[in-house]
Formats: sequence, C-alpha cells, structure tokens
Amino acid sequence: MSQKFIISLCAFASFIASPLMAAPKASQKTAAATDTNTPCVCSPTQISKFFTSVAKKSMPAVVFIKVQSSSDDQMNPHQPQDPYDDELFQRFFGAPQQPQPKQQMSQGSGFIVSTDGYIMTNAHVVKGADKMTVVLHDGREMDATLVGADPHTDIAIIKIDGKDLPILPLGNSDIMDIGEWVVAIGSPFQLEATLTVGVISAKGRQNLRITDLEDFIQTDAAINPGNSGGPLLNLDSEVIGINTAIVSRSGGYMGIGFAVPSNMAKNVMTQIINNGVVTRGFLGVSMQPVDKDIADAFQLDKAEGALVSDIAKDSPADKAGLKQGDIILEYNGTPVKSLGGFRNDISMMTPGSVVKLKVNRKGSIMTIPVTLGSASDSLSTSGGIASKLGVEVDALTPDIAQQLGYPRGEQGVVITKVKPGSAASTAGIRPGFVILAIDHKKIVSVEDFNQAMAAVGKNKRVLILVKQGAMTRFYSIKLD
Repeated sequence: MSQKFIISLCAFASFIASPLMAAPKASQKTAAATDTNTPCVCSPTQISKFFTSVAKKSMPAVVFIKVQSSSDDQMNPHQPQDPYDDELFQRFFGAPQQPQPKQQMSQGSGFIVSTDGYIMTNAHVVKGADKMTVVLHDGREMDATLVGADPHTDIAIIKIDGKDLPILPLGNSDIMDIGEWVVAIGSPFQLEATLTVGVISAKGRQNLRITDLEDFIQTDAAINPGNSGGPLLNLDSEVIGINTAIVSRSGGYMGIGFAVPSNMAKNVMTQIINNGVVTRGFLGVSMQPVDKDIADAFQLDKAEGALVSDIAKDSPADKAGLKQGDIILEYNGTPVKSLGGFRNDISMMTPGSVVKLKVNRKGSIMTIPVTLGSASDSLSTSGGIASKLGVEVDALTPDIAQQLGYPRGEQGVVITKVKPGSAASTAGIRPGFVILAIDHKKIVSVEDFNQAMAAVGKNKRVLILVKQGAMTRFYSIKLD
C-alpha cells in the first residue's frame, strides 16, 4: 500500500539535545555582544538552564482549551422531511442541518496575550465552538468567548474574564535565523504544560495549502494533536510563532511542523481586538512567477518579478493603470522574490495606503503608485457578532443563484449554514435563503454583510430581509 504525506492541523514529538552541541543564543543583545562565528562551549547543565528559564517564565501563560461543538450529521428519524433536504441541496451545501445535534469535544492550546484575559490560539481549534473552557496553569477553569477568528491565517482570539493574568509577549519573528533554538509548549493528548525543544528548520514556507496566507516557520520541535494554538518561543521567552500544522504519514510527529510567524499573527490579533474584523490591502491582480521560459519570451536578462496575468475590472490596479503583461519587480523598494511573499505583504498593508510598484512594461521601467483597496475578511463563519446570529454566508454568484433557482441577476449573500439552536435557527432561517438587507441596508456582498453585522451591538435586535424562493420576508432577531 502506498503511503502519502498528510498535512495535519495539530503538531509534532521529541527532540533530544546532545551535550556536545553549542549553547543556544539567549538574546539578541547577548548575540550582538559576542562573535557569532565563535562556538560557545557550555556544559550540559548550563545548556539546560536556558530551557528551564523559558519553562518558568512561559508556562504560567500557556492554557489548555476544551471545545464543545455540535455535530449535525445525526439524523432524527422522527423529524418531518425538510423541504431543502434534496440531492442538489446536499451536493451544494453538504448534509442538511438537524435539530438534535450530537455534542463533540475537542481540545487545543493557547496563550494569554493581555492581563485582562485575551488569548491567542488557532482558528481551527475553536471553529464551530458552542462552548469553550480555558484551563489555566494553576488549574482554574474559566468559560471563554470568541472575539473573532481569521481562517486565512488560522489565528483566533478568545477572551476570559481575568485580572492581572500572566502573559506572553510577541517577539519579532523576522529576526529569527534558521538553526536557532526554539521551545514549544502546549497540551498534546491533554497532557497540559508539555515542553519540547527544537530548532528553526526553515522560514517562509509557502504553497502548503494549509491556509490562504502562508509564511510559515518550519521547526522540528515536538508537537502532537492538542498542541495547536500553542506558542513557539525563542530563548527570551518571546512568542515567535503559533504552532499550527505538521507533515506526517500517520497524523503524528515526524519532525516537520509549521508555525504562523508572530509578526503576521500580531497584525491579525490587533485588528480583531480593536476592530472586530480583519481588513486587508487589495491590489486586484492575478500573477504568475517569472521563470526562465517566461523571461526568454519577454526578452528579459534574468528571471525575476511577478507577471501580471489578469487585472480585475475597476480594481485599484486597474484604476492605477497597471496592464496585463506588466512585470512587477519591486514594491516600495522591496524586490519581488516570491508571489506568496508579495501577496502577504500587500495584504498586511492598510487599505487606502499607497504602494509604489516598479514595473517592467515591454522593456521600459516605470514606477506606478497604487492606492490599495479593501479586502475585508468575514468573521461570520468563525466568530464575532455574526456568530451570535448563527449563520455562515457566501457570495451569491450567478452559478449558485441558478442552482438554487434564483434569477441570474439576484443580488445578496446566500446562507450556507445555520448553526443548530442559534438565534437564526430558532427564527426559522435556513440554508439557501438569500439575505437582501440588514436594518434596511442593502446587502450585495459578503463585505456589506460584515459591515452591517459589525454595526449591530450585542443584546440588540437586527432586522433581516431575506428571500426564500419567490417569497421575501423580514425577520427580527435578537442577538445574545
């Protein structure tokens, strides 16, 4: 039987340090004051002190997260036939929702980032959570609420009620070097406060198809199921990564794991806590790498940059005058070394900011300033106020409209999932309904939906206009 590598959203196993190895770099300040080319000869006891120091400083801020969620794959034979329970509906949206879900338990890790109880973890750890319980290092158990999640980077922020809690600071992941020691702390297989040690094996890993925006730190530190969301630390006890996934044949540790770099996670965390949504810079181009064949076809001296293969109509790139066939060489003075890196950097910029693109157009080098647009990410599928409504939505494309029997030009967002027992479910809203307006504001895109829901406060009523087949009606729903 052939074996395949599996990317698992969990983590890895153990690393044994040899006493003959050089001592790890304790801090940037220490490293700057010494000759990094001269090996440091330390005793095994001295080496171990680096790791025990990290453990003492960091473990109090690392938490174990227990998640209770509903499974909607159990059918109730006594329930009347749902009119949406047909082949087309299941093929498009998946299995129909059931009113008597089976509760499932899962777990992960996280770490406290503020003294009043904000906690960072992975989005996949808390996805679909009905209830979250955080177990602190001192044994206390506290209920948590989901502040928001970003599936594009697999980062989520949850909150417990606390005061003067221990925290872990976020370090600068950009300055970490390949070969530096790192420490992972988490709760593999519910074994709380487990510490493992390894090194940074590589940086900038992309195209792994784990998340939409990838710039992973690769490490061989031991992580297994239950470590997801836990910190990857440098020897100054600073978080430089959030452990997210592994490559494995069995689903367990095989020495290759990936962590979201702290600089990317910090951007997402700040936006979720401050704004409730994650907003990204938007350029509006499709690109492909410039390889040797492309370089030869365009008569270039060397293969470099990103080739613009398509431009979205009325996008920021289109309005700025970018053309199909342009080769983007630099952005704000930074060379385009990879499509993923370029895309990630653009996405981390603030909408409305200006990025200066150095472009090769048919042999002529020019600079084109582009004012970035906004690509707001939906928190409706994973948290925030929209989760209180209990629905997931998607764009109503012409193809989807046709499959669901709506006119091809119908505008709105289609409900793809309704959480059992939610406010929307109780009100009678079902998958396949199209949301036309929220509080009298017309909804034509997922971004419109996000903005409208973000404007609705907790414990408030929201007026939703939906379309079901040929029938249009209002629903007044109180958010918890």
